[in-house]
Amino acid sequence: MIHMTIDRRELADFLRRSRDRVRPSDVGLVEGPRRRTAGLRREEVAQLAEMSADYYMRMEQARGPQPSPQILSSLARALRLSVDERDHLHLLAGHRPPAGRIGGDQVGAGLLHLLDQLPDTAAQVLGDLGDVLAQNDLARSLLGGVCTVSEHGRNVIWRWFADPAARAAYPPEEHDHYSRLHVADLRAAVARRGAADPAAARLVERLRGVGEEFTALWDLHEVAVRRRSRMRVVHPVVGPVDLDCQVLLAQEADQRLVLFTPPPGSDTADRLTLLRVLDTERFPSKVGRIESAPPVDRGGVWSPRS
Repeated sequence: MIHMTIDRRELADFLRRSRDRVRPSDVGLVEGPRRRTAGLRREEVAQLAEMSADYYMRMEQARGPQPSPQILSSLARALRLSVDERDHLHLLAGHRPPAGRIGGDQVGAGLLHLLDQLPDTAAQVLGDLGDVLAQNDLARSLLGGVCTVSEHGRNVIWRWFADPAARAAYPPEEHDHYSRLHVADLRAAVARRGAADPAAARLVERLRGVGEEFTALWDLHEVAVRRRSRMRVVHPVVGPVDLDCQVLLAQEADQRLVLFTPPPGSDTADRLTLLRVLDTERFPSKVGRIESAPPVDRGGVWSPRS
């Protein structure tokens, strides 16, 4: 774990530069004829951020205590910082940046276009809690479709622990390994969202009720964000398929693009080509969000309309 400390000199310089870039008219202040700077005065920033002028002055002089995340958020609003600038401010002050933009169920047009441009590569867009939000034809043919008529039916973690058929495509000797991967990754996602997140709490509660396996693994408190891994899928048509899984983060903090690619030196590419040819006539080419009925807001938890 990286130990974060405040960099007072860089923080002071960033605050001064940011203050100089904001014109009084940008924040509803009158510039006046006797103003010697085009930007804001220190006391004006302090007023806009609802903090004492002395406290802010000490920050710009690279002295004083470490500012709290609440103070940094107020300063970011007062100085009209962008999201990247806000995150930079928090890092300079020795704090982890706030959570990024949340995409929810909505997959951006850019990601959908990218899926459409990968006919030879199985790819999915997953939510951070394990919901399959979109997938291309090859991913569907290789990994199967998802259920959208029941709560959490498109969630890969829920299906892994609640539906024995979901494990049929994976070698039995690897089931324990995949179970631990799922739970450790979910642990990290729940912590990022925070204890008060209703969707995360609801999923964990339901998983605890499924059986002892999930509960035992959850209580181990293992944490590991899944970034890359090797997996084997036993496909009923083309046989065993070895895959390298590469996880790429999307711009939204709660979404990720997962690519399933052939390991070097394997025959996976030939098997995927065969699978794509066999399915060409079975399914029309279609890439997009996982089809479902319009969702109902149930406290932040995805649920099909009843």
